[in-house]
Amino acid sequence: MYSTLLTTLENNILTITINRPEKLNALNQQVMIDLEQVLNEVYNNGEIKSAIITGSGEKAFVAGADITEFNGLTKEQGITIAKKGQDIFFKIENSHKPIVAAVNGFALGGGCELAMACHFRLCSDNAKFGQPEVNLGLIPGYGGTQRLTQLVGKGKAMELMMSGALINAAEALQSGLVNYVTTPHELLLKTKEILTLIQNKSPLALAKIIDCVNVAVISDSAYTNGKSGYDKEIESFGDCFASEDMKEGVTAFLEKRAPVFRGK
Repeated sequence: MYSTLLTTLENNILTITINRPEKLNALNQQVMIDLEQVLNEVYNNGEIKSAIITGSGEKAFVAGADITEFNGLTKEQGITIAKKGQDIFFKIENSHKPIVAAVNGFALGGGCELAMACHFRLCSDNAKFGQPEVNLGLIPGYGGTQRLTQLVGKGKAMELMMSGALINAAEALQSGLVNYVTTPHELLLKTKEILTLIQNKSPLALAKIIDCVNVAVISDSAYTNGKSGYDKEIESFGDCFASEDMKEGVTAFLEKRAPVFRGK
C-alpha cells in the first residue's frame, strides 16, 4: 500500500516502519506523502488502537531529511516544505490514539523532529539524537525548535541546535528526550508492552489526556481558543462524566472487576 513504509497490525497496534535503509530512512517527499496517508489510517481504522513509528535496519530510525531534494529551492519552496512537514507532524501529535516512537539508531534533523512529534519515545542503546541543520546553514523546520525546547529546556535546546552536536541514548534519557533505553532486540517488545497496557484504558480518557497535555505546552492562545491548560482540564474532566466509559470504570472499580471500555 505504501512505497516507503512497511506496516503490520497486531493486537490492535499498528507498527509503521520507514523503509529506506539504503538512505538511512531519510525523509523525502514520498515518505511524507506515505506518512500522511498512514496517519489517516490510524485516525479512521477502528481496529487500530495505537501505533509505533520506527525505522528499517539497524543503523537508523530516520537520519534526517533527504537533502538532495533541498538543492536549488527558493525561499517560498522552503516555506512550503516546512509547512507541509509541520502539518503532518501535528497530525501525529494531535492523534487521539497513542503514537510512540521506537528509535533504533540515528534520529537526526527531521528524524529527531519526527520522534519528538510522537506522544513519547523509547530508544535502543545505540541511538543518537540531534538537530544538526546548522551545519547546512539551516535550522529545524518541522517543529524541532519548539518541541526540543519543550522536552529538554531552553539552554540545552539552544546548545544542541547551535552546535549541531549529537547526544547518545544515555544523555537522551537523562535530558527527558526519551522515556526508556533498551537493547535493539528489546526495543519493539518494550514499546508494545507499554502500548498494550495503555490501550486497555478508556479511549475517550486517553484522547482527553492527549488534548490537555498538548495544551500545556502551547502558549499561543490562537491554538487554544484563549483557554489555559487548566480550563481545558476542567472541561475535559466534565466531558468524561458524560461518557459510558467513565460509568463503566467506576462501576467496575466498585464491583472489584476489570473494566471493559468501549470508547463511548
